[in-house]
Amino acid sequence: MKLIANYGAGFNNIDVTAAKAQGVLVTNTPKVSTTSTAEVTLALMLAVLHRVTEGDRLMRGPGFSGWAPTFFLGHELAGKTVGIIGMGQIGQAVAKRVHAFDAKILYTQHHQLTPEAERALGATFMDQATLLQQSDIVTLHLPLVPATHHLLDAQAMATMKPTAYLINAASGPLIDETALLKQLNDHRLAGAALDVYEAEPHVSSGLKALDNVVLTPHIGNATVEARDGAMPWPKSSPTIRWLF
Repeated sequence: MKLIANYGAGFNNIDVTAAKAQGVLVTNTPKVSTTSTAEVTLALMLAVLHRVTEGDRLMRGPGFSGWAPTFFLGHELAGKTVGIIGMGQIGQAVAKRVHAFDAKILYTQHHQLTPEAERALGATFMDQATLLQQSDIVTLHLPLVPATHHLLDAQAMATMKPTAYLINAASGPLIDETALLKQLNDHRLAGAALDVYEAEPHVSSGLKALDNVVLTPHIGNATVEARDGAMPWPKSSPTIRWLF
């Protein structure tokens, strides 16, 4: 083996140290999934806020009897406070799209963006604890490393608003799914929308049973455009990052 070419941004599924010791080159494609993942994140937000998948299931059965003023009410993204944990390429792409919906944007990460970048995105920097307390929607956009495993555990989620929604299109183990399920069952969170899972491909039967949870099959970078961008190119390609 001479090369491990990872089909995406994350590479926690590769033992890079062992590969390097064996002289095996490792690459990933951190830029090609930015647009698709940001779009899926926005789709997850809108789907859970407007109860899109729940409505789809309703329409496939006998439950719809016509429009009524208070029937099947959801929530608008406009005017909500969206907390972005991780403001890298994807986080910023999400912020750009959310800003267009007239939402307030909070973010947290290890380093603060420049004032110019913050103004362009309409984003306000703050610590994670305050972000969790103030956000109507929390979305995760950071890599899975030992320090971020179960970043949102029972203690962290307990500080969120009971009307808040949790979005994850980054990495499943960032969230303690057992704790998330308990928060949802106890009505301490309004809902969740997930594209990634803690023990993928296994998905909790408890999460599947909840109407206020949107589940998608890890499609964050599943677009023709993202796949085309991840195709092998010369070493000088801007879409491929050589890890060593």
